[in-house]
Amino acid sequence: MRIIEVGPRDGLQNEKRVVATQDKISYIELLVEAGLSRIEAVSFARPDRVPQMADAEAVMAGVPRRDSVSYIGLVMNERGLNRAIASGVNEANIVVVASETFSQRNQGMSVKVALDGLDAMTQRASDAGLAVSVTIGAAFGCPFEGEVPTKQVADIVRVVSDLNVDEIALADTIGVGTPADVKRLVSTTMEITSKPVRLHLHNTRNTGYANAFAALELGVSALDSSSGGIGGCPFSPNATGNIATEDLHYLLERSGSTTGLDFDRLIEASNFITGRLDIPTPALLGRAGWFPAADYPDSLSRT
Repeated sequence: MRIIEVGPRDGLQNEKRVVATQDKISYIELLVEAGLSRIEAVSFARPDRVPQMADAEAVMAGVPRRDSVSYIGLVMNERGLNRAIASGVNEANIVVVASETFSQRNQGMSVKVALDGLDAMTQRASDAGLAVSVTIGAAFGCPFEGEVPTKQVADIVRVVSDLNVDEIALADTIGVGTPADVKRLVSTTMEITSKPVRLHLHNTRNTGYANAFAALELGVSALDSSSGGIGGCPFSPNATGNIATEDLHYLLERSGSTTGLDFDRLIEASNFITGRLDIPTPALLGRAGWFPAADYPDSLSRT
């Protein structure tokens, strides 16, 4: 199972304290040292709407460049894509939203307009040498409209599947999904497309890790997570952070799925960024630690 680290983007974008550019770069360096090879480092959103991401170009200019590491930039429109290409990201993650109201509030355009522009954007990103993913936001539910019908998501998947994209992601932007929802949406998506399916999960209602395990059993290609469990969506009321990278790493490894990550260095990265934010770490593994080795007295049986 591939873990995609989104802490530098989704983790930071909703935090009130703005993190210095060099601290963001140091944070990303720690994540790379922990073994993360796909990192959503920045978002090319309007600085007045997402101040935490205003230094996206400066961050990309300072990140460590390795052949084994792919940096992802989140884009929502043509202008954002222009910035992403110029900054030297390896991947463009283009967002469309499943509900009309959230699309208008998040991107300032209707779902139809967003979909109409996708073909040109995905082709241009691909022509520039970028890998391309499309994330369907609010696929599990909308903070303004409530339930999002499966057909609504499926219709978007059909459009995206016909485009020049490498991966389709389903986002539980506000953390309302359950394992039954994961099964419903992932199964529907896999019936429509053969492209790799990724999930972006939040733990707002404490179902994020159950959803991650359901996704693992369904064979999704990757899961997004944020080190320390920080973050949320600034355009969604009461949206808390993603599932935490270290907690997800524990779940996957203990379930027999190798992640290739270094637990101690994950904790180091999480402690670094929550220290800079001056907040307690939402993740649990930094406090609980890995499953401890049994420490029995020699005189007692270990069976």
